[in-house]
Amino acid sequence: MADLEAARRRVEALREEIRHHDYLYYVLDSPAITDQEYDRLMQELRSLEEQFPQLVTPDSPTQRVSGGLHEAFGTVTHPVPLLSLANAYSAAELRAFDARLKKMLGSQEPIEYVAELKIDGLTIALTYADGVLTQAATRGNGLQGEDVTANIKTIKSVPLKLRHRVAERLWIRGEAYMRTQDFAQLNEARELAGEPRFANPRNAAAGSIRQLDPAVTAGRPLFIYCYSILAAEPELQVETQWQALSLLKEWGLPVNPECKLCANIEEVIDYCTYWTEKRGTLDYEIDGIVVKINSLAAYRELGFTGHNPRGHIAFKFPAEQRQTKVKDIIVQVGRTGAITPLAILEPVRIAGSVVSRASLHNEDYVKTKDIRIGDTVIIQKAGDVIPEVVRVVTAERTGAEIPFVMPERCPACGAKAVREPGEAVTRCVGLACPAQQRERIIHFASKDALDIEGLGPAVVDQLITAGLITDVVDLYRLKPEDLVGLERFGPKSAENLLRAIAESKTRPLARLLVALGIRFVGTRVAQILADHFGNLDRLAQADQAELEAIPEIGPRIAESLVGFFREEQNRAVIEGLREAGVNFVQPQVHNKDTPLAGKTFVLTGTLQSFTRAEATEAITSRGGKVSGSVSKRTDYVVVGADPGSKLTKAQELGITILSEEEFKQLLSEQGGDAE
Repeated sequence: MADLEAARRRVEALREEIRHHDYLYYVLDSPAITDQEYDRLMQELRSLEEQFPQLVTPDSPTQRVSGGLHEAFGTVTHPVPLLSLANAYSAAELRAFDARLKKMLGSQEPIEYVAELKIDGLTIALTYADGVLTQAATRGNGLQGEDVTANIKTIKSVPLKLRHRVAERLWIRGEAYMRTQDFAQLNEARELAGEPRFANPRNAAAGSIRQLDPAVTAGRPLFIYCYSILAAEPELQVETQWQALSLLKEWGLPVNPECKLCANIEEVIDYCTYWTEKRGTLDYEIDGIVVKINSLAAYRELGFTGHNPRGHIAFKFPAEQRQTKVKDIIVQVGRTGAITPLAILEPVRIAGSVVSRASLHNEDYVKTKDIRIGDTVIIQKAGDVIPEVVRVVTAERTGAEIPFVMPERCPACGAKAVREPGEAVTRCVGLACPAQQRERIIHFASKDALDIEGLGPAVVDQLITAGLITDVVDLYRLKPEDLVGLERFGPKSAENLLRAIAESKTRPLARLLVALGIRFVGTRVAQILADHFGNLDRLAQADQAELEAIPEIGPRIAESLVGFFREEQNRAVIEGLREAGVNFVQPQVHNKDTPLAGKTFVLTGTLQSFTRAEATEAITSRGGKVSGSVSKRTDYVVVGADPGSKLTKAQELGITILSEEEFKQLLSEQGGDAE
C-alpha cells in the first residue's frame, strides 16, 4: 500500500476495529473474534505504521497495552506494567522464538525455559504488605487496573496472610478461574433463575470478580493460580522463574502443579504437544502454554518491545473443527451501528458446547471466503470460545446456494447503511436507531460530551427498561415522579440527576458535537468546527467543499458530517434537543483580549486532572489553540502519562514542554479555575 492517503484510511479503520474488539474483550468480557484474527489486525496495523511512521499516533493500539477500566471500581496503578504476550501457533514459531533469543543474547547454548499452562481466566495482581493481603486489582489496561480487593478476599485459595514474611511489600501476578464442572452448575442455576447463561468459564470468572457486591463473588466457586513475582520492597534476590515459583509455594500461594522446567526449546515443544492432546483431562480450561525464559537476568536483558516482554511467548492451541451447513445469513446491528453478517448454522457440538451461529464479521470476510446460504462449511471455536467459519467445502455445492448481499438499509431502523472508503465495517448512520440507543445515550452523558453526572450505564439501563427513554431527547422530558421508585432512586437522588441533566443544556457547542457521536468527530475536530461555525445550524448547512476548506478538516470528516446532517432521523433528534433548550452556540473568544492569545498547544499522553475535552476547553477559553501535531509554530507541549512521539519531536525542536502541574499553574496564572 504505497499511497499515503490510502494507508491513512486503512490505519484509522484498523485502529477503530481493534479498539472495538479491545472494549468487547477487556471491558465487556465478550470477545467477537478469534485471537488469530485479532493478531492479524494488529500485525497489519504495525506493518503500516512501520512503512509510514508519520501515521503513528500516541493513541494507536500499537503504542500501549490494550484494556479498559470499569468506572464503578477504584483505580490501582501497577508497580510494573502487566504486559500481554506475543503468540506462537506452531513448533516452527517456537523454534524461531528460541533462535531470536539466542541471537539477542549472543549465545548458541541451549536456553532453559519454564513452561506453564495458560489458564483462560482473569489476570489479578495481589499486593501484600508485611505478609498481609492489602490490595487486589485486575490487569485493566496493563498500567492501571480495577480495585477488586473485597471480591478477591472471598476466594478461599487466596491467602490473606503469607506463611512467611518475606518483604515489606510484595506484588504477585496470578490468574483467577472457574473449574468446568462448577461453571456448568452455575449456568444451570442461572437458567433456573431466569438469568442469562455465561458464555464460558472465563466470562463467568471475570463477571464474578467484577461484581459491585462482594457477596455475589463469595457465592461463586472461584480459584486462583499465582505464577510470577512482579516486584518487592526491598528487592528480593531471585535468579530464575523456577525459583520464583518455588518461593510462591513456600509462601502459601497456589501454584499450578503442571509447570515444567525445560532444558531447551525441544522439551518445550514436547510439553506443548502433550497438553494439546491432554488438555481435555483437566478440570479447568486452558487455551495454550506460556513459555518463559528461566533466567531472570536474561529476561531483563532482553527487555520489551513496547507491547510484549521479549523473553516470554504464548503458544496457542490449534482449534477443534467440525463440518456443518449454513442455513441462512442474517445481519445484526451492534451498539456502535456496525452491521454484522451472522451465519445461522445447523447445530453442531464442538469444544464442549452446541454451536448454531457464527459471526461473519463484515462484507469482505463473506466475499473472501465465498460463504453462501446453503453451503457446507468447516467451523471451529478458536480458543474454545468464538465460533468461526474456517472454509467452505466447495465439493459439496449443488448450485442451489445463494450469495449474500449486504443490505442498503439498516434492518433495525431503515436508515442508510454506509461503508466508508478503506473500511471493512458497514454502519447504520441513524441517530435514533434502537439498536444503538443505549451506547449513544451513555456516550451523550459521558465526561467528554455533555458530562451528565450520575447518568452511567446502570442508570441508563434502568431508564430504558422502565420505558422512560428511547433516545437522548427523552432525557430532557424526565420528571421527578418518573425516577422516584426506581432502584436506588429517592427524592434526593432524582433531584440530583434532573439537575445534572438540566445543567447539560448549557454546555458549549463543541461538547454537543462530541455528544452527537458523529463519525470521526472527536474533541479536537469538534472544537475546530464549533469555533469556525459558531452555531449548530450553520454547521448543519455546510456542504462538502465548505467543510474541506477548514484547516484540519479533510474529505473523510467532511463527508461524514454532510451525511450525518442529511439523515432524517438525525435532524429529528437535533430538533428535539432544540425544543428541550439544549445550547447550540459556541461561546466566542476574542483572542486579542485573552491571556493565551495566539498560543498553540499540543496535548500528548494521559492527563490525570483533565479529560482531553476539558484541557482543550481550558486552553481555547483563554484564547489559545490546540493542534494535533508538533511544529515550529507550537508554543507548548503538555505531557501526561505515557506520552507518544510528539514529546520526542518537541524535544528535538526545542518547544517548551509542560508537565500537568506546570500546565495547571499556567492556566491559573492566566485566570480562571485550572481544575
